[in-house]
Amino acid sequence: MSSAGRPLGFWSATALVVGSMIGSGVFLLPAALAPYGAASLLGWSVTLCGAVLLALTFARLAMRWPQSGGPYVYARNAFGELPGFVVAWSYWVSVWCANAAIAVAFAGSIGAIFPAATATPARAAGCALAALWACSAVNLAGVREAGRMQLFTTVLKLVPLVLFGAIALWFVDAQHLTPFNPTDTSLPQVAQATVALTLWALLGLEAATVPAGSIENAERTVPRATVLGTLIAGLATILACTVVIGLLPAEVLKDSQAPMADAAAALWGPAAGIGLAAVMAVSCFGALNGWVLVSAQLPLAAARDGVFPAFFAKLDGRGTPVAGVLVSSALASVLVVSNYSRSLVQVFTFSILLSTAATLLPYVVSSAAWLWRGVGGSRWIAAAALLYSVYALSGIGREALLWGGVLIVAGLPIHFVLRRRRTS
Repeated sequence: MSSAGRPLGFWSATALVVGSMIGSGVFLLPAALAPYGAASLLGWSVTLCGAVLLALTFARLAMRWPQSGGPYVYARNAFGELPGFVVAWSYWVSVWCANAAIAVAFAGSIGAIFPAATATPARAAGCALAALWACSAVNLAGVREAGRMQLFTTVLKLVPLVLFGAIALWFVDAQHLTPFNPTDTSLPQVAQATVALTLWALLGLEAATVPAGSIENAERTVPRATVLGTLIAGLATILACTVVIGLLPAEVLKDSQAPMADAAAALWGPAAGIGLAAVMAVSCFGALNGWVLVSAQLPLAAARDGVFPAFFAKLDGRGTPVAGVLVSSALASVLVVSNYSRSLVQVFTFSILLSTAATLLPYVVSSAAWLWRGVGGSRWIAAAALLYSVYALSGIGREALLWGGVLIVAGLPIHFVLRRRRTS
């Protein structure tokens, strides 16, 4: 594909990484981390180091294999077709599950501004579905348009988030950060528990590797965008989340449905709280737009290799993989609708559970791909990234691992049917 046919440049690729990472997690995590107090910084430290190691790993792999598909391409090239399918299937499942979670979080942010919009489970589900299909419509308009939307929404949410963290830092009450470890567990146990939580906020660091075939000068652009985007999103997220923990008492924070908005309201009044809720809505919409793009590009790459059904490989006149957008969004919609009788928090938690479990396998295999194929020097980075991924996987919990295993097994019949057709 020529440069003219590659609609995403460096800043669009960086915005895809930042926008995919900064979504719902940064605004909701302070409530989940409140019981751990300042000790949650241990989890953030481990997660950021692990994210940077993974970003460097994906950057090196993108230089070696600058094709669309990201983790799927690396698994297939390093280990063969079956591992490639398992990673592609697992990663694709994680993406449309994440889309469901982010759409639900968007509905929650809209509900903080207009309570009537999410007053019933059915309305909340309708609001989530509206956001999901609005982003699908943007992606159906073309990859270039999706990239422009991603750059626009990333600026809209990153600037207020950094400003909030930098200004609110001066209002932190040290009493809310003491004792350092308010739990009855040891610091290593706290670190493991908070790594499992903070990982959700930093998922998406590999986003630019998936549509690599649509990125200009991918061998150079993707690695730079991956590392820079991870650092920007990681530092902004840690700053904002930690500041919120220092602004509100833990007993108030742990029950908050919109902790960052509540913190802003406590500092500067209700109008500031509504403003932060609006930033959260933009943040979720931007992340959803980026993940819808990824949800179509990955099955496109797998279908071109015969690993996914062939209809995923068809492009329209604008170069958009229409089937990938429609099928992925439809599956995310089913997840939202099938759980619409639950509260927003329950649907969000259930979707995160599926997405995080399904994402860690591609991280593990991608790190192993560098070690197995000896992609360049500094292989200790891949080894450290692999150790981090396994460590995070151990902290996810038995239920999440079980669901992840069930979803992977559910996809194997598709692989064997496609392989049998090719053989016959």
